[in-house]
Amino acid sequence: MDRSPIPMTAEGLQKLREEYEHLTGTGRRDMSRRIQAARDLGDLRENAEYDTAKNDQGLMEARIRQLEDFLRRATVMEDAASRGGATTVTIGSTVTVELDGEEETYTIVGPVEARPREGRISNESPVGRALLGHRAGERFDITMPNGAKMQARIKAVRVG
Repeated sequence: MDRSPIPMTAEGLQKLREEYEHLTGTGRRDMSRRIQAARDLGDLRENAEYDTAKNDQGLMEARIRQLEDFLRRATVMEDAASRGGATTVTIGSTVTVELDGEEETYTIVGPVEARPREGRISNESPVGRALLGHRAGERFDITMPNGAKMQARIKAVRVG
């Protein structure tokens, strides 16, 4: 079992706590009612509703165990503002960067919070890792897993 700390933003930790509270409270109650309603339909050997509800219950319980692990290992990273400024890219920073001539804006988060389609990239991703520690105005290369290099220039760094 992995016991290494999971870096997170305070916002990300709060969202995980809210999901956990929902699943262990309302989620479990609703699932119990759903299973009981399916049970009331009759013969459990050929009851697709019951089988689906039990499968969904298993998936929900697995997610609860995963959230418990994340919450136990979560380490909230100090944001740049609490360290005296937002000039250097850290976890929690929102960065506007030019990558090979295309402007992108990313928020750097821990791997559990990453949602690339929403512009939230992991500090462990190739781009996220490369941005860490740099400041606005800096130019540097990012080497991708396939060996390709991208030219990067940080245009702005801000907290959140």
